[in-house]
Amino acid sequence: MKAPLTIACHECDLLYELPPLPERSVAKCCRCGAVLQRHKRDSLDRTLAWTIAGLILFVVANAFPFLDLKKGDLVRQTTLITGVMELYQQGMRSVAVLVFLTSILFPAVQLAGLLYLLLPLKVKLLPWWKPASVFRFIQRIHPWAMMEVFMVGILVSMVKLGKLAKVVPGIAIYSFAILIFVLAAAASSMDPHLIWDRLEIDR
Repeated sequence: MKAPLTIACHECDLLYELPPLPERSVAKCCRCGAVLQRHKRDSLDRTLAWTIAGLILFVVANAFPFLDLKKGDLVRQTTLITGVMELYQQGMRSVAVLVFLTSILFPAVQLAGLLYLLLPLKVKLLPWWKPASVFRFIQRIHPWAMMEVFMVGILVSMVKLGKLAKVVPGIAIYSFAILIFVLAAAASSMDPHLIWDRLEIDR
């Protein structure tokens, strides 16, 4: 039988030893009332399913045209990476690096890291290389994967470019938009306490 989970309240730092929670139950701090842990049904399976769906959408979003710009007989296709390159070539290097990190690199690392952790845990194995460090890194970069901000910028650009040329959305922009919701669903269904418990790490 596994030892109770030792956890500190996020608000008042009171220590608790929590046993496995029953289905649909919530553990709250008796001193301040903050939520200590919430049971999430089929957390591992659902998070893994959302992660695999996210990886497929991410590949589509980066492999296919994002937008087609048409003006007369001139047609120009753009992808996510070409947009970053255009920003860099126009002298906006810091913006290009920021867009690359928050819209391409960090989401890719987050999805790949989750798959690296969840697939072995699904079959009751431990990832072979520093799973604790990988999971901590994923949690650390999660706030920086700001794809929704980039999506808003794209929509604003489409409205402005519509006055100069015909803008035709490609399959990648739809994949990118769905990917935002898929990543949110993966984050919502993930139970960090369960993952730490499966990794059997002494916290």
